[in-house]
Amino acid sequence: MQRGTKCHDGWLAIIIVVGILVIDQIVKIMVKTNMSLRESIFITDWFQINFIENNGMAYGMTFLNKVVLSVFRIIASGFIGYYIYKLVHLKHRTCYVVMLSMVLAGAIGNLFDSMFYGLIFTESTPYTVSQFVPFGTGYAPFLMGKVVDMFYFPLIITTWPDWVPVWGGDEFIFFSPVFNFADASISVGVILLLLFCRKDLESFTVVLFHGTKWEKNAKGIDAEKEKKENA
Repeated sequence: MQRGTKCHDGWLAIIIVVGILVIDQIVKIMVKTNMSLRESIFITDWFQINFIENNGMAYGMTFLNKVVLSVFRIIASGFIGYYIYKLVHLKHRTCYVVMLSMVLAGAIGNLFDSMFYGLIFTESTPYTVSQFVPFGTGYAPFLMGKVVDMFYFPLIITTWPDWVPVWGGDEFIFFSPVFNFADASISVGVILLLLFCRKDLESFTVVLFHGTKWEKNAKGIDAEKEKKENA
């Protein structure tokens, strides 16, 4: 994919971020206000809507204090947003901007849960369905809301052989994590970046801190390619 114009890539990034955020929040709100905690809806044997909440990062991982994690998300989202702004300004490759926008949208989606869900919803329990409440009267203070997850794909359900150390005889499920649309957006964006934009990632610090120099080099490369094509 070629380098786009500032206007085109800028609007494309905004549309991707807003579009993913809208889908993510619609799905989460529908689940949270229509299902009790840990309720499951079986779509097929390998796909379920399984409502859970977590305090952690993507796929329910938790290794930081909730407030620290929320602040980290804010900083990371701001940093990625600024980096995308620099890329658009420097007319970097459109595909790189698109993939980073997917990661940014996913990060903001989960951040939104942490920031506001505790302020606008009652608590979800296995016996009650959450409801909207006046702002600030919900189940948790600012930055302490729980992230809503719902997509569950138990593609393989089997049992470890008895001879396997530690896990012998235990149930084995692939793929066991429950995730949301924002998590999927982050994962797909990161995988695509690693597959198709490794060289762009290598120029990360150059673009961020030496943007003008990178732009001159990029223009020189483009001019050289055009000269060869016209020869």
